[in-house]
Amino acid sequence: MAQDITDIGILKEYISKVIRKAEHHANNVEDIVLALVGAIIWRKDDDPIEVLTRDGKMGNVMWVKINGQKYAFSYNHDNQEVEIRQDSTQGDVIQSFSNSTSLNKIKKFFKNL
Repeated sequence: MAQDITDIGILKEYISKVIRKAEHHANNVEDIVLALVGAIIWRKDDDPIEVLTRDGKMGNVMWVKINGQKYAFSYNHDNQEVEIRQDSTQGDVIQSFSNSTSLNKIKKFFKNL
């Protein structure tokens, strides 16, 4: 199930949770998360951001529409990167990001979506 994020307060709560988890379990992405959130807000369509929910709690998957295309953002524990997949969490990985990703690369990627 997914929860729409239509309020900046809910987005702040979600991002704070993601950053707390990354600080403890995903150090390779804890810094890049903020840049990704900024890029998402910059390029997203007017549709709400959606996040996975389980038992009423927000999970680690975010869906965003950019130029009418739906993208799933999630953390891959094996390669320790945030992956962006087309359409769903099972879709093709179109890009991965970690703390070693340059801000310029993020900007170019999102600009070309």
